Amino acid sequence: MEHTIQCLCGAVKMKLIGEPMQCVYCHCDDCQLVHGGAYLPAAMYLTSQAQIVDGDPVRWRLKTTERATCRQCGTRMFAEPAGLGVRSITASLLPEGVFRPAFHMQCQHAVLPIQDELPHFKQYPAIFGGSDERMPW
Repeated sequence: MEHTIQCLCGAVKMKLIGEPMQCVYCHCDDCQLVHGGAYLPAAMYLTSQAQIVDGDPVRWRLKTTERATCRQCGTRMFAEPAGLGVRSITASLLPEGVFRPAFHMQCQHAVLPIQDELPHFKQYPAIFGGSDERMPW
């Protein structure tokens, strides 16, 4: 399966190859500040599966996570959490049906507990090198 996604103005295009490793809700304080929300829905792809095919996004970091944003319209395209080898694609850019969340992560920074059936990991789950410690919600 292959999808092409783009920023809101179409200046930056990306090719996504295959299925995401995981779809998550990230509650880290970095995502909260950058996206202006309590958490960010994101699809995690291996870096090799998420390729820029057109345009030249601005790369920057607020804290530790490098991010890519369209120079023209400001759309937040993806983040690259240090040491994970993944690109975290902003879920609102994905075609319908691709985002299927599996868990919440970095819940130690959560604004409020989210009550749903998904696991809520305090930091990163084991799949991303974490401890699998869960929040006691």
